[in-house]
Amino acid sequence: MLPETSIVIAAYNEEQRLPASLGKIQAYLAEKQHEAEVVVVDDGSTDATASLVREMAQRMPGLRLISYPKNRGKGYALRQGVQASRGKLVLVSDADLSTPIEELETLKKLLAARSHQIAIGSRALPQSEVVQAQPPWRRGMGRLFNKAVRLLVTDEFSDTQCGFKLFHGEVARKLFGQARIDRFAYDVEILALARRHGYSVAEVPIQWKNCAASKVNPALDSLQMLGDLVKIRLSVGRQQDGLIPLEKLRSGSLTP
Repeated sequence: MLPETSIVIAAYNEEQRLPASLGKIQAYLAEKQHEAEVVVVDDGSTDATASLVREMAQRMPGLRLISYPKNRGKGYALRQGVQASRGKLVLVSDADLSTPIEELETLKKLLAARSHQIAIGSRALPQSEVVQAQPPWRRGMGRLFNKAVRLLVTDEFSDTQCGFKLFHGEVARKLFGQARIDRFAYDVEILALARRHGYSVAEVPIQWKNCAASKVNPALDSLQMLGDLVKIRLSVGRQQDGLIPLEKLRSGSLTP
C-alpha cells in the first residue's frame, strides 16, 4: 500500500541535529497512527549523516536513505527525495524541524477538501508564531531577498523560504521533476512553476523557531540566490494572481 504521507528531508552534515528530529517525527507518526515514509537525502555530507540514518532505519519503519558523494545543494537534494517518494501527500521539511512536525496537521486541513494542491508554511503572517527570531543579519538578508522575489518572479507570497511545504503527491513529483535550481532559491522556482500550472497555493501561518547552526554563507549564497532568481524569471516568467487570500484562511473557508 502507498503511504499516506512522504516526509522528505535534505540533510548536509546533520549528524548532530538529525537524530532528535527523526525521533520527534517517529513519535508524532506513532501518536497519529499515520502511514508514512520518511525520505532523508544525504546531500554529500562529510560527517556521519548517512551511516546514522542507516542505523536508525533498522528501528524506524518507513525511514529511507538516498545518498550521493558530492554536495549538490538543497534544491537538488529535495528533487531526488520528492521524485523517489510514493506518498499521496508529500511534505518537505528542514532537517532541524524549525517548524514542528505537528504543523503538518495545520497544512493537511487545507488540502483535505482538494480546493488547494499546495499549502506552504509562512513565518511572515500576523498569526504566525515565531518563537525565536533569526539574527538581524539573516532578517536583513530575508527582507532583501523577498523584495527581489517580488520584483522578478512573484509578489503573491509573504514568505517563500520557510522550509515546510505540503503538496498533493503527484503535484509535488511533477513540479520537482521540472525544477532546475539546485540551491536555496529552489522554493521560489517551485512556487513559480506551481502558479504557471494553475495550482492553488495556500500560505498558512505556522509556529517557527530559528536554529542557530545555519548553513547559509551570507556573501556567496546571497549572490547565488540572486542569480537563481534571474534564471527563474527567464525560464518560468513572472507569475501573478493565484494566492489564496488570508481572509479565507481566517474564516475557515477552503474554497478559493
